[in-house]
Amino acid sequence: MADGKPRRGRPAGGKPVLTGERIVAEALVMVEQEGLDAVTMRGLARRLGVDAMSLYHHIDNRETLLNRIAELVLAGIDLPPATGVFRDDVHAMAQAFRRVALRHPHCAPLVLTRQLGSFAALAPVEAVLSILRDAGFPPGSAVHATRSVLAFVIGSLLREVSAGPTFSGDDLGGVERRLAELRASSLPHVVEAAPDLAVCEHEAEFEFGLDLLIVALERQLQRR
Repeated sequence: MADGKPRRGRPAGGKPVLTGERIVAEALVMVEQEGLDAVTMRGLARRLGVDAMSLYHHIDNRETLLNRIAELVLAGIDLPPATGVFRDDVHAMAQAFRRVALRHPHCAPLVLTRQLGSFAALAPVEAVLSILRDAGFPPGSAVHATRSVLAFVIGSLLREVSAGPTFSGDDLGGVERRLAELRASSLPHVVEAAPDLAVCEHEAEFEFGLDLLIVALERQLQRR
């Protein structure tokens, strides 16, 4: 493109052919580099060096694009093989979700908050259901347990990629001022826990919550 303007039609010699897969892959990179709000069809077209209208031959609209980004991230989950040990299998599956979310932190809220029905999106659900059914949960209970596992994982990961400690430990002056205010309040347990609230060890907290969930599921199995 000698004039630097987006090109309509076929790409110039040596340029990759425009495909849906290429568009979605570039959109994922765009989200990670510029944030979700920056992703528009026009902005994406500029990154690809094409006219915006050419994207619509492959992607219906922005909502479809966002769904495709989420599906691409989900397809990157390295689903661990089942070992037959319930605790280990649930733990490994939850950690597989966490790894892919941390690999794409800006895409994670998109992935974790959209309801997708593609095979790529349902594969992790199938994997969790398989673990629970093999452990002895009947179909209905396996669905309830799957939703509990996914709710914990989604909530924990959304907090991990987008939130910090209750009191930021980086601003020591701000922490002290906040503590002084709290000591004058009727929140004694918050004051007592303030040193811990100023720290956010995401991995340790994820493991703590996951262990509680697994113990609860194991107790459900023992009652059967």
